[in-house]
Amino acid sequence: MPAIKAPIVAAALVLGVAMSGRVADSAADDVHHYRFAYDQPHNTGYGLAADIFASKLEELSKGIFIVDQYPGAQLGQEPQLLQLLKSGDVDFAITSSANTATVCPEAGVMSLHFLFRSEDHLKKALADPKVVKAVREMIDETVQGAHAIALATLGLRNIYSKKEIHRVGDMKGLKVRVQATATEDAMFPAYGAQTVHMPFGSVYTSLQTGVVDAAENGVNVYLVNKHYEVAPILSITQHEANNSLIWVSDRLWSSLTARQKQWVQAAADEVGQVQPGKALELEHQSEVKLKSIGVKVIGDVDKSGFIKIAEPLLDQLSKQLGPHAVKVEQLIRAIQ
Repeated sequence: MPAIKAPIVAAALVLGVAMSGRVADSAADDVHHYRFAYDQPHNTGYGLAADIFASKLEELSKGIFIVDQYPGAQLGQEPQLLQLLKSGDVDFAITSSANTATVCPEAGVMSLHFLFRSEDHLKKALADPKVVKAVREMIDETVQGAHAIALATLGLRNIYSKKEIHRVGDMKGLKVRVQATATEDAMFPAYGAQTVHMPFGSVYTSLQTGVVDAAENGVNVYLVNKHYEVAPILSITQHEANNSLIWVSDRLWSSLTARQKQWVQAAADEVGQVQPGKALELEHQSEVKLKSIGVKVIGDVDKSGFIKIAEPLLDQLSKQLGPHAVKVEQLIRAIQ
């Protein structure tokens, strides 16, 4: 089982400048520890991805490469993690495609509404070599200091609030916390809602105090972060995929031999093949759990009105984002 570090220890490691985990500073057969950070709790799809990656990397390296996990925003929320990656103070990380759009705007294509037609379509797309290659190329041409090595997911996103959402008309006038991307700012107003940006860590209190009326995320994220306490109605809109990228810092990547890079990439490929299915299972289990504790789940949302509005915007928004976004969108939509 990969190590999961305490916050105080984690902070000390990040602030320190020691390079004990770097291959270049020790013999090739020494054990190396690497920092893998993410801002969701370990018992989420992020933890699934990190566990799969860590286990496979340890297996391929025959115990030489060990991943130490820092879940739950111990080292910062996703915008901070992206900066730590680029500076080399974090070796591996997971960030949502929406937060990735802050350093690579074209990554917003992964947040297009109803781009993914179903859970099965989502699972196939994230494991598709052409899609993964196109996303990696998009990142490499835009971001300096870090590389994307795999795609993962937390399932499909849904809306939660104190109000039931049965159809698109129910969105009118709602203040919805959304991820800060151009795609979100286009889609939700098209449904009649107002968008509000804030860090994920502020969502609970903002729902509690009425700063926002609603938020949206995956079922398991809603459960483990206890957002149901302040927004007890979950409406299954499945309007958007809750996708994420697995990253490696360039500082680490450039220090690895060709063989070691193969280990890292193979472990990342394992995430893309295995994690989406496990994450979707976790979503289903979480929905059952939420119902058992009294959360009202609206499972029969009429999505037709949402889709009617979103469909014509797919091509328009991807073109606005750029040529890489267009390619990724087309590859995903072509998957049957």
